Amino acid sequence: QVQLVESGGGLVQPGGSLRLSCAASGNIFSINSMGWYRQAPGKQRELVASITSRSVTNYADSVKGRFTISKNNAVFYTVYLQMNSLKPEDTAVYYCRTFTRDNMNYWGKGTLVTVSS
Repeated sequence: QVQLVESGGGLVQPGGSLRLSCAASGNIFSINSMGWYRQAPGKQRELVASITSRSVTNYADSVKGRFTISKNNAVFYTVYLQMNSLKPEDTAVYYCRTFTRDNMNYWGKGTLVTVSS
């Protein structure tokens, strides 16, 4: 199993920045990819960005050029989401998710990001 713990959420003004962290523990050597998802009130959970073990990244169109996903090294100990130029519509609970090589997936409990003046 893999355990995920997100941190770094909070209240930020429009145009501001935040960096989210997702710390993985447990069977981290089984991780194939990790991603950040978000769920705004009344909306479905959506993929924000993902990164593979070979550092191939993918972004939702709504965050391209503003958000950057990265990981600390070749092993998935920690994954980051740098969020710049934040907009009120980025307000959501942000979740970390991982996919393992044995086709399992795990979620963190989420961290709230609020973009408001």
